[in-house]
Amino acid sequence: MAGPTVSIRDVAAQAGVSVGTVSNVLNRPDIVAASTRSRVLAVISELGFVPNDAARQLRRGRGRTLGLVVLDVANPFFTDVARGVEDATGEAGMAVIFCNSDGDPGKESRYLDLLEEQRVQGVLITPVDDANERLVRLRDRGVLVILLDRRSTRTDVCSVSVDDRLGGELAMRHLVEAGHRQIAFVGGPWRLEQVRDRHQGALHALREAGLTEQSMRRYETASPTVAAGRDAASRILGQPRSTRATAVFCANDLLALGVLQELTRQQVRVPEDIALVGYDDIDFAAAAAVPLSSVRQPRQRLGRTAAQLMLEEANDPEGHRHQQVVFEPELVVRESSRYARPAD
Repeated sequence: MAGPTVSIRDVAAQAGVSVGTVSNVLNRPDIVAASTRSRVLAVISELGFVPNDAARQLRRGRGRTLGLVVLDVANPFFTDVARGVEDATGEAGMAVIFCNSDGDPGKESRYLDLLEEQRVQGVLITPVDDANERLVRLRDRGVLVILLDRRSTRTDVCSVSVDDRLGGELAMRHLVEAGHRQIAFVGGPWRLEQVRDRHQGALHALREAGLTEQSMRRYETASPTVAAGRDAASRILGQPRSTRATAVFCANDLLALGVLQELTRQQVRVPEDIALVGYDDIDFAAAAAVPLSSVRQPRQRLGRTAAQLMLEEANDPEGHRHQQVVFEPELVVRESSRYARPAD
């Protein structure tokens, strides 16, 4: 007997396929293999699934596109995230409009206006600011919103993120256990929640080790780029040798690569003179002149999961359960920090 509680997710689970595949069977059956299509249709009949009319109206009223707004397209981290989004949306027969905000609130707002004009079904976004009323207005106008690489404080919005405080703890604990007591934190701009969380995690690890916050000096950067990392390294090396940091923890790998470039230029040995840890574990980290220790994030998985949540909500808005998915990072130790500092 047909039941109103049967959702597209129930069909997908019983048929052993993705929600996107069920959506394709309903809307674009020609792109689904005949055997898969038959299996899905049999489950639909068995469960008595009735496609939600409101969802169909949404699909008819909006194009089969999603918007993806990232902070910095030059950062390989976001390139990998975008690949995960593309993989999931491609399987569902959707297209992605890729937008780069450059961390500029004004540019971000203009892109959101453009995406709304293009009548996208939804927007996946790493917002510049924590509180973005523009995103609330988008949802009020029927555009789905998923926060990507940022945890939502709202229960009616899905988000996919990484536990950045834990990531900061892992990096700092590693450096402290290697004997470092004068450590530099390089990161910015400070308005980015990820930067603040990684810094807070590092402070927590210091306290756990019985050290004071004075053991870590913060070097804020205007942007999370290689050039900003070189500038930060120059400032660090400008300190008196007796008080200069013996280790550097960077809020992302681009900053760490810039620090490494400047240390190498000034003939400072890594890790013997200064140890170095980055964050994200982009491909360039392992390929650096001195292979870079880094806190690894599941980059493609972040993008794929966010896209899947959006597709689920678009196809079954009434049965969809909003989630705040948080992945755990892991520390990958390489040569840039693999050195135990002699005890004083």
